[in-house]
Amino acid sequence: MGLLSKDIKTLDDLFIHTLQDIYYAEQQITKALPEMMSKASDPQLKQAFQTHLGETQQQIQMVEQVFRMHGHDPKGVTCPAIDGIIDEAQDIAGDIDDPQVLDAALLAAAQAVEHYEITRYGTLVAWAKQLGRDDCAGVLHQILEQEKATDQKLNRIAESKINTKAA
Repeated sequence: MGLLSKDIKTLDDLFIHTLQDIYYAEQQITKALPEMMSKASDPQLKQAFQTHLGETQQQIQMVEQVFRMHGHDPKGVTCPAIDGIIDEAQDIAGDIDDPQVLDAALLAAAQAVEHYEITRYGTLVAWAKQLGRDDCAGVLHQILEQEKATDQKLNRIAESKINTKAA
């Protein structure tokens, strides 16, 4: 038995646990984004972080809605994965003096966060459908599409200028 499996016996239990995980992750992201904005030098990157902060705040409300739809109170559980991604980003950013290289590092960290979120929301959508909760799946799918769009936007910024300036 793993550390988390003692309370997880069914797919429904796993669904709720993963929802709690992403709820915590979204809250941590809202704490990290303002610092990332303050460190970024590229105006387009700063704006992308600002937009993502607003979207993340909306996504927290949408996750809370899914909790309620599923008959649970919104509650987070510590997510070591997102904590690790954020800690690593802060460590790396603290070691970089060149603002253009720093922008590339911040953007890469933001994409690592997006990829984690895409994985979690994709899984939650699939499990919600399996559990017969198309209502929950619909809300989670909206968040998943936002996360994919943010990742694509960050990728365009990276490829069009950030990575070139850092080289």
